[in-house]
Amino acid sequence: MDRVVAVRTNVPTFAPFRPRAPWFGPDLQTVRNAIRHRAPALSRYTVERLTFEMGDGSGDRLVGHLQDPGPGSAEHPLVVLIHGLAGSAQSAYMETSAAHWLERGSRVLRLDLRGAGASRPLCRLQYHAGRTSDLRDALRALPAGRAPAGLVMVGYSLGGNLLLKFLAEHESELPVRAAAAVSVPIDLAAASRRFLARRNRIYHASLLRAMKRESTLPGAELSARERAAIFEARSVLEFDEHFVAPRNGYASAQEYYEKNSAVKFLPGVRVPTLVMHALDDPWIPAESYTGFSWQENEHLVPLLSPGGGHVGFHGRGSRVPWHDRCLALFLDRHLAPVPHL
Repeated sequence: MDRVVAVRTNVPTFAPFRPRAPWFGPDLQTVRNAIRHRAPALSRYTVERLTFEMGDGSGDRLVGHLQDPGPGSAEHPLVVLIHGLAGSAQSAYMETSAAHWLERGSRVLRLDLRGAGASRPLCRLQYHAGRTSDLRDALRALPAGRAPAGLVMVGYSLGGNLLLKFLAEHESELPVRAAAAVSVPIDLAAASRRFLARRNRIYHASLLRAMKRESTLPGAELSARERAAIFEARSVLEFDEHFVAPRNGYASAQEYYEKNSAVKFLPGVRVPTLVMHALDDPWIPAESYTGFSWQENEHLVPLLSPGGGHVGFHGRGSRVPWHDRCLALFLDRHLAPVPHL
């Protein structure tokens, strides 16, 4: 089945996703980044390392990696990339997308969320699916002149959940012109249950190991009880139930999921937002997407492909992932460059 579901009529016609050999099927699409990633040529762009102090009094600081392709970049919105669970600014999909946007002439900011990547040694605390104030604080603290044409924000997986919630809560506080969310667990509880499926046991074990490692690296401030909860967790659900939820003021994992799932915030999004998802994503149930009434919010453009895996979309015709190519078409339709004065 080649059909791509895009509900709106005021958007470009997106070519259907067709996998690039040999990455056939949802699992090969999903793991391709991990087993065949070649770092794109980002080294030719100077990296400006920025640190952003969080406004909660914790002393925690996020690290941002800002790259500028050169003359003309100020005419385009700054592209802000937000990684997923147990990821970082150096994740394969982050670097690949950054190279794409830099080649198109846009400045790119890759964020390491609180307690992730380069931010880990600078943070006592940890990001979670709903900690939108961290994005607000970081973007408010951008040095003058870095985003004269506004912002385009792109979130992947859990970072996409964070982004969609952020757009509903804080978008009016910042010059966000458009956004995109890729392979997002918009119903956190449903995604947590899917991870427990027998077919996902290898994924689940790998992700849980990465979550435990990330949360206990130097810089993390943990009580003895929290450290024990991390090491004793036998599933992502137990990790959320006994560590993430109580640490962030939630009575249970279920409450954490209910209060932070992007699906309940989608009606509040007020900027053009492309929501891209593969219905064969092994980590996220298709029903999370097919059961939502997308037509009720004109700002949301769902692009639901039958195939593509989880943050995969390695398609024919280009080494640029299909989701980046679709977003480029979407932005070309919705945004015109702003002259730099």
